Formats: sequence, structure tokens, C-alpha cells
Amino acid sequence: MSNKLNHSMSLAKPDAVDISNKQKIALAIGILGLFILTLALFNTDFPNKALFLTISLSLISVGTIIYSRDAYLTKLEGIKNDGVWFKSISSRGVWGWILGVILTAFYIVLYFYPQYLGLGKDGASNTGLISFFDPLSNLLSGRNASQWFVYGTLYTVAIMAFGYKFMLKYRHNRYQQLRTASVMFFQLGFAFLIPEFMYVMNSDLPYYDLKSVWPLNYYIFDEWSVKAFLSNGNIGLGLILFGIVSIFVITPILTYKYGKRWYCSWVCGCGGLAETAGDSFRQLSSKKMSAWKLERWLIHTVLVFSVVMTVAMVYTYLGYDHNTFWLTKGVFISLVIGFLTLVFAGVMYFKRHEFGKDARYGAIGYFVVIALLVTMHFTGTSENVFFIKGSALRSAYGIYIGSIFSGVIGTGFYPILGNRSWCRFGCPMAAILGFQQRLFSKFRITTNGGQCISCGNCSNSCEMGIDVRAYAQKGENIVRSSCVGCGICSAVCPRGVLKLENDSMKGRINPTEILLGNDVDLMDLVNKK
Repeated sequence: MSNKLNHSMSLAKPDAVDISNKQKIALAIGILGLFILTLALFNTDFPNKALFLTISLSLISVGTIIYSRDAYLTKLEGIKNDGVWFKSISSRGVWGWILGVILTAFYIVLYFYPQYLGLGKDGASNTGLISFFDPLSNLLSGRNASQWFVYGTLYTVAIMAFGYKFMLKYRHNRYQQLRTASVMFFQLGFAFLIPEFMYVMNSDLPYYDLKSVWPLNYYIFDEWSVKAFLSNGNIGLGLILFGIVSIFVITPILTYKYGKRWYCSWVCGCGGLAETAGDSFRQLSSKKMSAWKLERWLIHTVLVFSVVMTVAMVYTYLGYDHNTFWLTKGVFISLVIGFLTLVFAGVMYFKRHEFGKDARYGAIGYFVVIALLVTMHFTGTSENVFFIKGSALRSAYGIYIGSIFSGVIGTGFYPILGNRSWCRFGCPMAAILGFQQRLFSKFRITTNGGQCISCGNCSNSCEMGIDVRAYAQKGENIVRSSCVGCGICSAVCPRGVLKLENDSMKGRINPTEILLGNDVDLMDLVNKK
């Protein structure tokens, strides 16, 4: 019997669940794999790099698999909230901060100081960690590794290994099984293997992640990228057209039918890593009203920046003479302003009542974008926009949004801010899909308020900071721009209160149908359903 004095008044055990001996062995195996990578980082001369790389990645994967099987297959299927707030690593404890610092440091070095990882400059051979991955890179594409290949490999291994862990944890829920298998497939195939094989078939083609859609892949519309695509004939032209069709046809149709979950929870690599490797930190997402307000301002500010930056990037390499090419600077700006005006007018005409007081903020955002585009047109040159070099604007976006926000903060801060801080506060793709999901989509999470016992499992597990319990208690449908449709709230609900549905848009948003007492005609309400 333990003699430990515990001052907690909780009926639940306040201590973290101890790990078994088998789990300790699994951790040792995984740490040994990481130790080999660390030795490579310090330029250790391995006799056979291919063999030791295989051993390292295998040890990491096997350790994760053994740990996961012992952690979940020894228990019954179902909800597992086993003391996440009592574990140091998953409750912003010492180990959580240590992991956050390590991840953040790795991303800073990866993005800004790749030479410390061993990247060779000016044709020099790679050293250190990057040279350790040369055999795998040469096997797949016949070229030496870069820091991005190293990152892509580790990223893919993390999604595959922790994806297996996730599938065991939620093995009672078929939806979680399918969507996790989906993100594993798209990461391994579309993001990792296919681009390498495309390079083998045509080394002149720029890197293209087929599952990445603008504004995430804004770089495909850069001048050098467009020229490289067009110089490769029908294949390059087809890839550009596919990118455009993805923006204006594929994405709107799928979001209308399924909500943003089709991308954010089934396809996206950022979401895939957040759902698998970041699953242990999902409860850290803030549910405060202040966080929600910051989220709405920040993510739409990034979206405005993305739109203006992309338009400016294309604008800089277009000409003025329509005899040379029909798409001149003036025509391009007119088309962009016309499209944005059409969207704004349509939304205000058909959905004005759903915006409420936020309609004025939407109007302000629209006029700010239009003012910026007009200013750019009348002050811009072939090289400068807003009196700034176009290359400098692109670099600023790549550094502050693509690197610092999505990488250093978005992933490095998993143990501090939760696993979806980038998706929630900064991803412009999530902002676009969320806008459509809120106004023009069949997707919603329905609630059966009469069954809710206010346990809070749903809100605790929401990685996007939505207070799901507040909706469930009122019996109100959850139709939020930020919801990625991961379905974990439904998976952890012990009463079956929450259900992900695709139905008609009529009655989708039902805040006035909450049963507060005897002021509602129940039969009339049922008949309307």
C-alpha cells in the first residue's frame, strides 16, 4: 500500500498512469533509433550509411508500434482519457516544455541554418545528418538529399508510426480508422514518393505536391515555377491547370458536400501530422473566448496577406502589351477584383442574415483587399509592388508565414499550444474552406442535447478550441468555420450525443430551436424536421 500523502480531493486517481516494463523497453528502442540520428548529426562516420539509416528508422517505428500495442491492446475498446492532464509531457509540464524546445530548435535550424544539419553549399558534398539520408534519396530519385528530403522522410515516418498508434487508440470507431488510413496514404504517396518519382521521370519539373492546393502551394504561381512548368510541354501545362481546377472546381464541390474535413482531416499533411504525432496534445487547445476572437482575426489576416501576395507575385511578371500576351497587368487585376466582388456581393445578398454584426468586418476586409490591389496596380512596376521588391514580399511571406508560423510555432509548439495551432490561427487554406463550410456546405455536427451528461470529453478533445459541450447542452448543431470534422468529439462521447452528418442546408444552423422550457411547440418542431 502506498504511503504517499495526496492532497487531491478528486475521486479519480490524480497521478499519471505508470508505464509498463514493455512500454519502457519500447521507449528505449525508439530512443536508440533517435540516438543514431543524433550521432549522424554530429558527423559520425558510419561504415554503411544505408544500413544504419534503415536500422535507425526501423527502431523508431518498431518502438512506437510496440509501445502502442501494449498501451491500447491490453485495454477494452472505447474512450481513453487516461490521465492526459496528469502527464508532464501532455499537460505543459517539464517534459512538455523540453519537447517543445527541442522541436522548436529543430525547425529553426531546418529553415534558417540547414548547414548545421550538414547541407553542402556550392556543390560541396553533404555531411552530418543530411548525408546520412543520401542513400535513401539516391535510391528514390538518383540525387543527394537536401534538408527538405530529410524533413519529408522524418515527417512521413512520424505519420505512419503514430498513425498506427492512433488507429489502435480509436479502433472502436470506423470513421477514425478510415480517415487515418487516408492521411497516411496521401502523405506516403502524394507528398513523399510521387514527387521523387516525378523528378526521376523529368528532372526539369519543379517540386509539386499533388494534394497541396493554393494558397498552401502559392509557389507554383511564381515566375520561375510557371516558366519551368510551361517549358515542359503538356505535362507542365497540365499540372498548372490541375492546380487552377483544384482551387475553383474540386475544392468548392467537395467542401459543399463534406465540409472542410475532406481536406483538413483526410488529405492534408499538416493535419495528418497533427492528428497522429500530435494527438497527445489535442486537449491543450484553448477554449477561451479570447482565443476564438484572436483566431478569427489572425487567420483572416493571413488569408488577406496570402491573396494580395499571390496576386502581386503574378502581377510582377505580366506585361502591359496585350499583343504580346492577352493577360496583361490591367486585365489580371480587373479579373481578380471582379471575382472578389462577385463573391462578396453573392455572400452579402444570400447569406447576409447569417453574418449578423460580423458582416461589417467582412465588408471592411473586402474593401481593404480591393484598395490594396488598386494601389498595387497604380504604383507597381515590373519589379516592385507597394514600393517593395516582389522577391522581398515573397521572401517575407515564406519566412513569416511558411516557416515561422506553420513550422516553428505550428509544429514546434505542439506540447504548448496544442496540435492544431497552425490550422486554427494561421492556415489560409483552412480560412477559405472554413468560410465555405460555414455558409455553403451540407456538413454539420448534430447534437442530441437530451442525452448529454456534461462530462466534457468532447470539449477536452477538440483540437480546434471549440467548446463542443456548450452546443451539446443546448441541443444546437455545431456549424463552425474552424471545425475540421476530425470526429474525435463524437468518438469520445459516452452517450452518442454527437453525430457528423451531411444533409440539406435547410435547418442546418438552428440556434433558435433550443428547448429552454415550455415555450416551444414540440409537435410543430418535429413536423418541421
